Amino acid sequence: TNGNTVLALTYYGVRHSTTNKPFKNCDEMKGLKMRVPDAPAYTAMPRACGANPTPIAFAEVYLALQNGTVDAQENPLPTIEAKKFYEVQKHIVMTGHIADALLTIVAPSVLAKMSAAEQKTLMEVTQEAAEKATLEIRKREGELVGIFKGKGINIIEVDRTAFQQRVLKAVEFSSMGLDKKDWDRVVAIK
Repeated sequence: TNGNTVLALTYYGVRHSTTNKPFKNCDEMKGLKMRVPDAPAYTAMPRACGANPTPIAFAEVYLALQNGTVDAQENPLPTIEAKKFYEVQKHIVMTGHIADALLTIVAPSVLAKMSAAEQKTLMEVTQEAAEKATLEIRKREGELVGIFKGKGINIIEVDRTAFQQRVLKAVEFSSMGLDKKDWDRVVAIK
């Protein structure tokens, strides 16, 4: 964090794939042009499955899907709803390949200008907001599959473990700035 303080972690959602070329497994993704953020953790799944990860600015994703620049994209269900990606995609594939979170971070220079009481209030309010947002996002995720089905979107359930195993075999943790020991510790949590 380079001296910054993490005030809160907010759940952003589990990432799933939208596409006009349906797939049920990694092999069916071969050659698929999938918009992903330009970061190793986000390119890992499509790359391991033989798709072509295609970084495109977030603001341009809808148009890129609409005009066929890319075949697919991946985001949490609330983002798929908010950005209306379902309008230009026929299928949501429940890949669940990344659980995303957002950090609220404050610089030491900002904290230095605050009294101890103000810092405490900032921490409390930020954590409370993160908890409320997390609950709302989780609730909305639970509602959206039914809503998307009602809009005529085909929801495709997949074997997430098979996707996970493909990525684990194909991608070095170090290429994502991660350590396999940390992954093993997280997986061991019951």
